[in-house]
Amino acid sequence: MKPLVIAIDGPSGAGKSTAGRALAARLGYVFIDTGAMYRALALKASRRSIDAGDAAVLAELLKASRIELREGGRQVLLDGEDVTASIRTRDVSALASRVSVHPAVRREMVARQRELGRDGGVVLDGRDIGTAVFPDADVKFYVDADVRHRAERRRAELQAAGAAADLAAIEHEIRERDHADMTRSDSPLTRAPGALLVDTTELTPEQVIERMLAAVRA
Repeated sequence: MKPLVIAIDGPSGAGKSTAGRALAARLGYVFIDTGAMYRALALKASRRSIDAGDAAVLAELLKASRIELREGGRQVLLDGEDVTASIRTRDVSALASRVSVHPAVRREMVARQRELGRDGGVVLDGRDIGTAVFPDADVKFYVDADVRHRAERRRAELQAAGAAADLAAIEHEIRERDHADMTRSDSPLTRAPGALLVDTTELTPEQVIERMLAAVRA
């Protein structure tokens, strides 16, 4: 079978990255966490005290930045520095949503993501993979879950990392990010035509993977 391009889209905390990484491992594909690329840019902007609303400066900052995904997407390097843990904080997550709304930033990111996946054999997860990055992807998924379930999952991740985690606050942040992602003018989060909906609310991780594998094999 020819190497496929598999697109996974969906809102924050629905389990896209977990599913995408596991699916790529089962298929022997490369996993590309596109959200991590935006988080890396957000982290660099934060360190330099750059206004998240300054599209021109952010676009130039991105062009001057080297963002690498290694070890199947598990490791993120920013200008050679391992920022895998640093980009997973709540502050960086919120900032990533703000820097990602700018068309100039998205155009550069999309170009990089297309280059990473041009030869196939990849699983990409994000919010506009099946609609903007690879609209002709061989297989498309839209992974979603109940907001409270997503908040509980995120709280568990934060607690495991030893960070403070108030469920109500996390749920509020997720709802705000959903709104920002779904209403931005450039490549808003939406279910791509032909994308298979996978609701992870009541499914185990293994059940999610089995559904995805069945769709890929079909």
